[in-house]
Amino acid sequence: MTLGRQLVVMLRAPALGVGKRRLASDLGDLAALQFQRRAADALIRRVGRDPRWTTWLGLTPDASVRRRRLWPGLPRVAQGGGDLGSRMGRMLANAPPGPVILIGADIPGIQARHIAAGFRMLGAHDWVFGPAEDGGYWLIGARRRPSLRLPFAGVRWSSADALSDTLARVQGDIGFLETLADVDQEADLRRLRGQGDLPGLPSGKSARIHVR
Repeated sequence: MTLGRQLVVMLRAPALGVGKRRLASDLGDLAALQFQRRAADALIRRVGRDPRWTTWLGLTPDASVRRRRLWPGLPRVAQGGGDLGSRMGRMLANAPPGPVILIGADIPGIQARHIAAGFRMLGAHDWVFGPAEDGGYWLIGARRRPSLRLPFAGVRWSSADALSDTLARVQGDIGFLETLADVDQEADLRRLRGQGDLPGLPSGKSARIHVR
């Protein structure tokens, strides 16, 4: 593959009772599964076919790579084992040549313009981050030139310190995109829906995901 921009969407294959556990505790397993699948479908529609980059699906569990009916037509790779830092590090290190950006699938506000801005920023910075409102980050990108030194050792994942821990370990210049909100619990879903900030997801009376 020729040198180019690589986008990796980190995805958990949708399964009842797996993933989005805080949201499931508020709304139930079925609603959490519906959100997970619809959010991923909408995100891939928005960014997955953009000709400005090549989109890869980084899937977990690893066996889901063989489920070709899941988001067909895009190249896919297994995330592998370990904590989130280990899996992200593997995606960053093993992606084809060129700048690489990783995003998750639970930030409904991600648009193609954010990805494009991240790649532009990597023209002048070694790293780029998209901060999340909860103290984590919804995007991380690396130029990977002249070398890649991963900043994930000792990061307190799923905490308000995830971004600050990562930044403390980064070597090189850093650029920042806008802060976005993820959906971890019912209050997040309610707030984003009230702001009209759930692009590509059902809302109102037609929605099968109901906020009490």
